[in-house]
Amino acid sequence: MNPQWTCILFDLDGTILDSAPGITATLAWTFERLGRPIPSPAELLAYVGPPILDSFRDLANMTLEESARALEIYRVRYLEHGTLDSVVYPGVAHLLERLAASDLPLSLATSKPERPAIKMLDRFGLTRYFDVITGASEDETRSRKADVVAEALKRLEQLGADVSAPVMVGDREHDVHGAAEHEVPTIFVAWGYGSVAEEVGAIAVAKTAEDLGELLLGAHTASLSA
Repeated sequence: MNPQWTCILFDLDGTILDSAPGITATLAWTFERLGRPIPSPAELLAYVGPPILDSFRDLANMTLEESARALEIYRVRYLEHGTLDSVVYPGVAHLLERLAASDLPLSLATSKPERPAIKMLDRFGLTRYFDVITGASEDETRSRKADVVAEALKRLEQLGADVSAPVMVGDREHDVHGAAEHEVPTIFVAWGYGSVAEEVGAIAVAKTAEDLGELLLGAHTASLSA
């Protein structure tokens, strides 16, 4: 594969950062505050990636009102504590540096609201590599991955970027399906939270950051890896 991408969209949780510990701990705290049974660690991990209101509805069977209350409790705790409990996946920071040096326009495209996403990227000095930071809106009206992808492409285009050949990088089926709604192909990263079944529909699977760099940059920019 020798792709000629014109811009790249990156998921955050499970793609750039291993943020599950902070998310699952905050979820457990939220369920406890609500007086609900705390799901098992494996069940909590399923919440990482998709829009959180969808997960409250689909995984916890909450009503719209219950989901709104859960989100209110979760968000305050997560901003104060959960955002600090994450690490950058091996090789990803260097890859983002290489991509920025290649002048390929980059946008974050996460279902996490932009405020905690920026806080997390700032903590590791990664915000500077992105031309655009795109996430869910504060009121969660924009949280579907397809809506986030559309907004990311819109913002990049407003900056003058060429969005004719974009590519999505993510670790969950929501990334694959959401990008596909806009005919954007997805490279699936194997180090995240998605299962093998969630790779279906992706154009390629990267097992390491080095693999991902080759898929994104191609041989013509190999010198940037030095």
